Amino acid sequence: MKTLWATILAVLAGFFGVRSRKNAERAPLKLPYLIAAAVLCALLLAALLLALARYLVRGGA
Repeated sequence: MKTLWATILAVLAGFFGVRSRKNAERAPLKLPYLIAAAVLCALLLAALLLALARYLVRGGA
């Protein structure tokens, strides 16, 4: 569970471009977890942007 959480945090930091070299060297990541977490985060980001766009087009704001 610790490896999965570290992988998710690493992917989220990578999305924002703030992952430090110290954290990259400290947390060895497993490739399958990394790919799954990256795809999941990308899908969530796309869904959030789509929902926001639909909300704004319908005159929500």
